[in-house]
Amino acid sequence: MYSTTTGTHPGIELRHSPVGGETPRSEVPEQIQSAVFEIEQFGVSYAGTPAIADISLRIPAGEITALIGPSGCGKSTLLRSLNRMNDLIAVATHTGTIRYRGLDLHAADVDPAEVRRRIGMVFQKPNPFAQSIYDNVAFGPRLHGRSKGLDDVVERALRRAALWDEVKDKLREPGHAISGGQQQRLCIARAIAMEPDVILMDEPCSALDPIATLKIEDLMRQLREDYSIVIVTHNMQQAARVSDRTAFLTVDMEAADGQRCGRLVEFERTEKLFTQASDERTEAYITGRFG
Repeated sequence: MYSTTTGTHPGIELRHSPVGGETPRSEVPEQIQSAVFEIEQFGVSYAGTPAIADISLRIPAGEITALIGPSGCGKSTLLRSLNRMNDLIAVATHTGTIRYRGLDLHAADVDPAEVRRRIGMVFQKPNPFAQSIYDNVAFGPRLHGRSKGLDDVVERALRRAALWDEVKDKLREPGHAISGGQQQRLCIARAIAMEPDVILMDEPCSALDPIATLKIEDLMRQLREDYSIVIVTHNMQQAARVSDRTAFLTVDMEAADGQRCGRLVEFERTEKLFTQASDERTEAYITGRFG
Protein backbone atom coordinates (compact mmCIF):
# COMPACT_ATOMS: atom_id res chain seq x y z
CA MET A 1 0.00 0.00 0.00
CA TYR A 2 1.20 3.50 -0.83
CA SER A 3 2.50 6.00 1.69
CA THR A 4 -0.37 8.39 2.40
CA THR A 5 0.08 12.12 2.04
CA THR A 6 -1.68 15.35 2.89
CA GLY A 7 -1.21 18.91 1.76
CA THR A 8 0.72 19.99 4.86
CA HIS A 9 2.07 16.65 6.05
CA PRO A 10 3.66 14.83 3.09
CA GLY A 11 4.77 11.27 3.48
CA ILE A 12 2.51 10.30 6.39
CA GLU A 13 3.48 6.77 7.36
CA LEU A 14 1.81 4.87 10.17
CA ARG A 15 3.48 1.51 9.84
CA HIS A 16 5.97 -0.06 12.22
CA SER A 17 8.40 -0.51 9.32
CA PRO A 18 8.09 2.35 6.82
CA VAL A 19 8.27 1.27 3.19
CA GLY A 20 10.11 4.49 2.29
CA GLY A 21 9.52 6.87 -0.57
CA GLU A 22 7.02 9.68 -0.74
CA THR A 23 3.98 9.52 -2.95
CA PRO A 24 3.37 12.85 -4.69
CA ARG A 25 -0.04 14.28 -3.84
CA SER A 26 -1.08 14.11 -7.48
CA GLU A 27 -0.62 10.32 -7.42
CA VAL A 28 -2.81 9.79 -4.35
CA PRO A 29 -6.38 8.94 -5.40
CA GLU A 30 -8.67 11.97 -5.21
CA GLN A 31 -11.08 10.08 -2.93
CA ILE A 32 -8.32 9.72 -0.32
CA GLN A 33 -7.22 13.33 -0.69
CA SER A 34 -10.77 14.52 0.08
CA ALA A 35 -11.68 12.14 2.91
CA VAL A 36 -9.72 12.01 6.14
CA PHE A 37 -11.74 9.11 7.60
CA GLU A 38 -13.86 6.44 5.92
CA ILE A 39 -15.81 4.48 8.53
CA GLU A 40 -17.59 1.30 7.46
CA GLN A 41 -19.97 -0.77 9.61
CA PHE A 42 -17.90 0.08 12.65
CA GLY A 43 -18.82 -1.01 16.15
CA VAL A 44 -17.25 -1.06 19.61
CA SER A 45 -18.10 -3.28 22.56
CA TYR A 46 -16.89 -3.13 26.15
CA ALA A 47 -16.62 -6.55 27.79
CA GLY A 48 -18.97 -7.88 25.11
CA THR A 49 -21.61 -5.18 25.60
CA PRO A 50 -22.11 -3.08 22.43
CA ALA A 51 -21.53 0.66 22.80
CA ILE A 52 -21.90 1.59 19.12
CA ALA A 53 -22.77 -0.53 16.09
CA ASP A 54 -22.99 -0.32 12.29
CA ILE A 55 -21.51 3.19 12.03
CA SER A 56 -20.73 4.16 8.43
CA LEU A 57 -19.76 7.67 7.37
CA ARG A 58 -17.12 9.50 5.38
CA ILE A 59 -15.52 12.48 7.13
CA PRO A 60 -14.11 15.06 4.69
CA ALA A 61 -10.64 16.52 5.10
CA GLY A 62 -10.17 20.19 5.87
CA GLU A 63 -13.48 20.61 7.65
CA ILE A 64 -14.90 20.64 11.17
CA THR A 65 -17.18 17.67 11.77
CA ALA A 66 -19.39 17.63 14.88
CA LEU A 67 -20.71 14.51 16.60
CA ILE A 68 -23.93 15.19 18.51
CA GLY A 69 -26.50 13.08 20.30
CA PRO A 70 -27.90 12.21 23.73
CA SER A 71 -25.74 10.97 26.59
CA GLY A 72 -24.76 7.35 26.18
CA CYS A 73 -25.07 7.26 22.38
CA GLY A 74 -21.35 6.56 21.90
CA LYS A 75 -20.06 9.90 20.58
CA SER A 76 -16.88 9.78 22.66
CA THR A 77 -16.42 6.08 21.93
CA LEU A 78 -16.51 6.81 18.21
CA LEU A 79 -14.16 9.77 18.60
CA ARG A 80 -11.63 7.73 20.58
CA SER A 81 -11.75 5.07 17.90
CA LEU A 82 -10.43 7.54 15.33
CA ASN A 83 -6.97 7.53 16.93
CA ARG A 84 -7.17 4.09 18.55
CA MET A 85 -7.39 5.35 22.11
CA ASN A 86 -9.91 2.61 22.78
CA ASP A 87 -7.00 0.19 22.42
CA LEU A 88 -5.94 1.39 25.87
CA ILE A 89 -9.11 -0.11 27.37
CA ALA A 90 -8.48 -3.81 27.92
CA VAL A 91 -12.12 -4.91 27.53
CA ALA A 92 -12.75 -2.91 24.33
CA THR A 93 -13.17 -4.75 21.04
CA HIS A 94 -14.23 -3.50 17.62
CA THR A 95 -15.81 -4.67 14.39
CA GLY A 96 -15.78 -3.06 10.97
CA THR A 97 -13.18 -0.72 9.47
CA ILE A 98 -11.83 2.80 9.90
CA ARG A 99 -9.56 4.03 7.11
CA TYR A 100 -7.45 7.15 7.64
CA ARG A 101 -6.57 8.63 4.27
CA GLY A 102 -7.04 5.20 2.75
CA LEU A 103 -5.04 3.24 5.32
CA ASP A 104 -6.76 0.72 7.60
CA LEU A 105 -6.06 2.06 11.10
CA HIS A 106 -6.27 -1.41 12.62
CA ALA A 107 -3.99 -3.16 10.13
CA ALA A 108 -1.47 -5.41 11.85
CA ASP A 109 1.53 -3.33 10.80
CA VAL A 110 0.11 0.06 11.84
CA ASP A 111 1.80 1.66 14.85
CA PRO A 112 -0.83 2.98 17.32
CA ALA A 113 1.65 5.50 18.75
CA GLU A 114 2.18 7.02 15.32
CA VAL A 115 -1.59 7.06 14.78
CA ARG A 116 -1.99 9.13 17.95
CA ARG A 117 0.80 11.47 16.88
CA ARG A 118 -0.86 12.16 13.53
CA ILE A 119 -4.35 12.28 15.03
CA GLY A 120 -4.15 14.41 18.18
CA MET A 121 -6.69 14.57 20.99
CA VAL A 122 -7.94 17.40 23.20
CA PHE A 123 -10.01 16.25 26.16
CA GLN A 124 -13.12 17.53 27.92
CA LYS A 125 -11.30 19.09 30.85
CA PRO A 126 -8.01 20.94 30.46
CA ASN A 127 -5.25 18.59 31.55
CA PRO A 128 -1.89 20.39 31.48
CA PHE A 129 1.00 18.36 32.83
CA ALA A 130 2.56 19.35 36.16
CA GLN A 131 5.29 21.15 34.25
CA SER A 132 5.97 24.62 32.91
CA ILE A 133 4.03 26.04 29.98
CA TYR A 134 7.13 25.58 27.83
CA ASP A 135 7.66 21.97 28.89
CA ASN A 136 3.99 21.13 28.31
CA VAL A 137 4.29 22.10 24.66
CA ALA A 138 7.77 20.61 24.21
CA PHE A 139 6.83 17.31 25.88
CA GLY A 140 5.69 15.44 22.77
CA PRO A 141 8.52 16.49 20.46
CA ARG A 142 11.05 15.60 23.18
CA LEU A 143 9.38 12.22 23.68
CA HIS A 144 9.86 11.54 19.98
CA GLY A 145 13.54 12.40 20.14
CA ARG A 146 13.61 16.05 19.12
CA SER A 147 16.18 18.15 20.96
CA LYS A 148 16.97 21.01 18.56
CA GLY A 149 14.76 23.90 17.61
CA LEU A 150 12.36 23.42 20.51
CA ASP A 151 12.05 27.15 21.12
CA ASP A 152 10.68 27.57 17.60
CA VAL A 153 8.38 24.57 18.00
CA VAL A 154 6.94 25.94 21.25
CA GLU A 155 6.45 29.45 19.93
CA ARG A 156 4.86 28.25 16.70
CA ALA A 157 2.44 25.93 18.53
CA LEU A 158 1.45 28.62 21.05
CA ARG A 159 0.89 31.10 18.24
CA ARG A 160 -1.30 28.63 16.35
CA ALA A 161 -3.26 28.10 19.57
CA ALA A 162 -3.73 31.89 19.92
CA LEU A 163 -1.94 31.80 23.28
CA TRP A 164 1.55 33.16 22.62
CA ASP A 165 0.85 36.81 23.36
CA GLU A 166 -0.73 35.88 26.69
CA VAL A 167 2.02 33.58 27.99
CA LYS A 168 5.25 34.56 26.18
CA ASP A 169 6.56 36.12 29.41
CA LYS A 170 5.37 33.18 31.56
CA LEU A 171 6.82 30.21 29.72
CA ARG A 172 8.61 28.90 32.83
CA GLU A 173 5.52 29.18 35.03
CA PRO A 174 3.41 26.07 35.73
CA GLY A 175 0.83 25.18 33.11
CA HIS A 176 -1.87 24.91 35.77
CA ALA A 177 -1.28 28.50 36.93
CA ILE A 178 -3.13 30.03 33.98
CA SER A 179 -6.91 30.27 33.53
CA GLY A 180 -9.08 27.33 32.47
CA GLY A 181 -9.58 28.68 28.97
CA GLN A 182 -5.85 29.30 28.62
CA GLN A 183 -5.14 25.79 29.89
CA GLN A 184 -7.39 24.34 27.19
CA ARG A 185 -5.57 26.36 24.52
CA LEU A 186 -2.31 25.13 26.04
CA CYS A 187 -3.53 21.57 25.56
CA ILE A 188 -4.38 22.42 21.96
CA ALA A 189 -0.87 23.85 21.52
CA ARG A 190 0.54 20.64 23.00
CA ALA A 191 -1.31 18.68 20.32
CA ILE A 192 -0.25 21.07 17.55
CA ALA A 193 3.42 20.74 18.57
CA MET A 194 3.28 17.14 17.35
CA GLU A 195 2.44 18.39 13.84
CA PRO A 196 -0.76 16.38 13.55
CA ASP A 197 -2.96 16.06 10.50
CA VAL A 198 -6.20 15.76 12.51
CA ILE A 199 -7.29 17.18 15.86
CA LEU A 200 -10.00 15.39 17.83
CA MET A 201 -11.83 17.39 20.51
CA ASP A 202 -14.03 15.72 23.13
CA GLU A 203 -16.37 18.43 24.48
CA PRO A 204 -13.45 20.88 24.76
CA CYS A 205 -15.61 23.74 26.08
CA SER A 206 -17.83 21.94 28.58
CA ALA A 207 -15.71 23.07 31.57
CA LEU A 208 -15.24 26.64 30.33
CA ASP A 209 -17.14 29.89 30.81
CA PRO A 210 -18.89 31.54 27.81
CA ILE A 211 -16.03 33.95 27.06
CA ALA A 212 -13.42 31.18 27.06
CA THR A 213 -15.79 29.03 24.99
CA LEU A 214 -16.03 31.69 22.28
CA LYS A 215 -12.22 31.94 22.17
CA ILE A 216 -11.94 28.19 21.66
CA GLU A 217 -14.60 28.32 18.92
CA ASP A 218 -12.75 31.17 17.17
CA LEU A 219 -9.57 29.12 17.44
CA MET A 220 -11.24 26.08 15.87
CA ARG A 221 -12.27 28.16 12.86
CA GLN A 222 -8.68 29.33 12.45
CA LEU A 223 -7.26 25.83 12.84
CA ARG A 224 -9.59 24.49 10.15
CA GLU A 225 -7.28 26.17 7.61
CA ASP A 226 -4.53 23.65 8.42
CA TYR A 227 -6.18 20.71 10.17
CA SER A 228 -9.19 18.45 9.90
CA ILE A 229 -11.15 18.66 13.17
CA VAL A 230 -13.70 16.27 14.68
CA ILE A 231 -15.51 17.54 17.76
CA VAL A 232 -17.94 15.94 20.20
CA THR A 233 -20.33 18.45 21.72
CA HIS A 234 -23.59 18.49 23.66
CA ASN A 235 -24.04 22.15 22.75
CA MET A 236 -26.34 22.40 19.73
CA GLN A 237 -25.53 26.07 19.24
CA GLN A 238 -21.83 25.30 19.25
CA ALA A 239 -22.22 22.60 16.62
CA ALA A 240 -24.26 25.01 14.48
CA ARG A 241 -21.69 27.79 14.90
CA VAL A 242 -18.44 25.99 14.20
CA SER A 243 -19.01 22.80 12.21
CA ASP A 244 -19.24 22.21 8.47
CA ARG A 245 -20.94 18.82 8.86
CA THR A 246 -22.76 17.15 11.72
CA ALA A 247 -23.39 13.51 12.57
CA PHE A 248 -26.34 12.75 14.84
CA LEU A 249 -26.18 9.55 16.88
CA THR A 250 -28.91 8.15 19.08
CA VAL A 251 -29.43 5.23 21.44
CA ASP A 252 -31.40 2.22 20.21
CA MET A 253 -32.72 -0.59 22.36
CA GLU A 254 -31.53 -3.88 20.92
CA ALA A 255 -34.47 -6.22 20.40
CA ALA A 256 -32.46 -9.38 21.02
CA ASP A 257 -31.22 -8.61 24.53
CA GLY A 258 -32.69 -5.25 25.48
CA GLN A 259 -29.25 -3.60 25.62
CA ARG A 260 -28.78 0.05 24.69
CA CYS A 261 -26.51 0.73 21.71
CA GLY A 262 -25.45 3.89 19.90
CA ARG A 263 -26.20 4.15 16.19
CA LEU A 264 -25.78 6.78 13.51
CA VAL A 265 -29.08 8.36 12.44
CA GLU A 266 -28.00 11.07 10.03
CA PHE A 267 -24.85 12.73 8.65
CA GLU A 268 -25.26 15.92 6.67
CA ARG A 269 -23.98 19.43 6.12
CA THR A 270 -24.64 21.27 9.36
CA GLU A 271 -26.91 23.95 7.93
CA LYS A 272 -29.13 21.37 6.26
CA LEU A 273 -29.23 19.04 9.25
CA PHE A 274 -30.28 21.86 11.58
CA THR A 275 -32.93 23.26 9.22
CA GLN A 276 -34.09 20.32 7.10
CA ALA A 277 -33.34 17.15 9.03
CA SER A 278 -34.17 14.02 7.06
CA ASP A 279 -35.06 11.93 10.12
CA GLU A 280 -37.70 12.89 12.65
CA ARG A 281 -35.45 11.69 15.46
CA THR A 282 -32.84 14.28 14.47
CA GLU A 283 -35.42 17.04 14.38
CA ALA A 284 -36.80 15.98 17.78
CA TYR A 285 -33.34 16.09 19.33
CA ILE A 286 -32.36 19.44 17.81
CA THR A 287 -35.63 21.07 18.85
CA GLY A 288 -35.37 19.71 22.40
CA ARG A 289 -38.28 17.26 22.21
CA PHE A 290 -35.91 14.35 22.79
CA GLY A 291 -32.60 13.79 24.57
